[in-house]
Amino acid sequence: MEITLEAIISFIGLFVGGGGGAFFTWRYMRRKAKAEAVQAETEAKEKEQDYYQQLLEDYKAHHEELRDEREHYKNERNELREDMKKMEGEVQSMKRLWVDKEVEMDRKIAQLGRKVEAMRPFLCGDLKCKKRQLVTMSAQGESEDKLKGEN
Repeated sequence: MEITLEAIISFIGLFVGGGGGAFFTWRYMRRKAKAEAVQAETEAKEKEQDYYQQLLEDYKAHHEELRDEREHYKNERNELREDMKKMEGEVQSMKRLWVDKEVEMDRKIAQLGRKVEAMRPFLCGDLKCKKRQLVTMSAQGESEDKLKGEN
C-alpha cells in the first residue's frame, strides 16, 4: 500500500476538520477533570483541617470545663474542711465544758455528802424526840431503827 500525497492531505484535512476537534476536546476534558480532581482533593483537605481544628477547639473547651469543675470541687472540699475543723473545735470546747461541769458537780456532791455526815448526829428516827440519838438511814431515806420497830 502506497501512501500518496493526496491520501496524506485528505488524512490531515480529516484530522484537522473533523477528527482533530475530538482530540482537542478529549485533551481539554482530561485537563478539566484533572483540575476538578485537584480542587476536590484540596477542598477535602480543607474540610479535614476544619474538622481537626473543631476537634481541637472542642477538646480545649472540654478541658477548660473540667478544670473549672475541678477548681469548684477543690474550693468546696476546702470549705468542708474548714467547717469540719470549726465543728471539731466546738466539740472540743463542749467536751471541756462538760468535763468542767462534771468536776464541779462531783465537787458539789462530795460537799453535800460531807454536810449530811456533819448533820448525822442531829438525826433521830422519832420526830418528837428531843434527844437526837444517832440513827442509820436507808438508801430510801428512812431510818433503819424506825424500820425495825415496824416489823
